Amino acid sequence: MTAAEIQRRLGLDDPTRERLEAYVALLAKWQARINLVAPATLPEVWTRHILDSAQLLPYMADRPGPVLDLGSGAGFPGLVLAILGRNDVTLVEADRRKAAFLQEAARVTATRVAIEACRIEALRPIRAGIVTARALATVSELLHYARPFTDESTLYLFLKGERADTELTTARERWTMSVDKAPSLSDTRGVILRLEGVTDV
Repeated sequence: MTAAEIQRRLGLDDPTRERLEAYVALLAKWQARINLVAPATLPEVWTRHILDSAQLLPYMADRPGPVLDLGSGAGFPGLVLAILGRNDVTLVEADRRKAAFLQEAARVTATRVAIEACRIEALRPIRAGIVTARALATVSELLHYARPFTDESTLYLFLKGERADTELTTARERWTMSVDKAPSLSDTRGVILRLEGVTDV
């Protein structure tokens, strides 16, 4: 997909599309120096990364934040969601070079976002209304990482692949939760996991 196709699909105004284009251009520039995304995905950046991240936005409608994005990496999905209008996103990224990229991307796109350059375990106290993550860890591990910052009202939105069901089976050995699965718009093999009411078994 192209920027224009993404704009039409998501119903974006021109300024928002232009901010996303600036983000993608910066990503390509920095990718030459540090490994932000898998190189093979760059030609499909609008589908594999932008649309993949943006598809979480409707699931957040009318849900209070803040949004805690774990292991943000190059900004997927958290920074994309912030560019699209969530003004309560906190990006957590331990890699200092990636955190520097996130700072520059936020500056270039004039995006309001908080960036925490630290390990999740060292994060300052935050009570998250929504937790997001992509390509960071298994469902069980993500729930463990997020536990200090959440309660039973927290909504978890995880972008997952073919192992989603296996990961959920393992997670249920430790956690009880309500699970909703939706097909990914960006990858026929992918799913969006929407978890609520998460508590220890």
